[in-house]
Amino acid sequence: MKKLLFTAAVLAATVIAGVAQEFKVVTVVESIVPGGLVKRSEIKIDRFDETKLLNFYSLAGINFQNIASNDEVITSKLNEMAKEGWSLVFVTSGVESDAGKQDGEGIFITRFVFKK
Repeated sequence: MKKLLFTAAVLAATVIAGVAQEFKVVTVVESIVPGGLVKRSEIKIDRFDETKLLNFYSLAGINFQNIASNDEVITSKLNEMAKEGWSLVFVTSGVESDAGKQDGEGIFITRFVFKK
């Protein structure tokens, strides 16, 4: 009986150890530059899938329609990931904002970490 329990415990440990987790990170970068004057040529995207998002600002100020549109694109991606069996485990965000008259650039970045 002890051998049977030991064998079952070893088998269970082997099965549990054999289950690997896979992680995937989705990064959302949104421009917070007034007028949308982003230097796209400086961004390298050759090997990566990219979905274009709209700028938070227009020449008149904050563009809430663009924010709503971006929310729809991001929500669609999150729903797609959920349908593929990914679970959202962590979200982090940060801002690099305008540092004065000479800066004029900024981004808002959010990272969604999924596991399966």
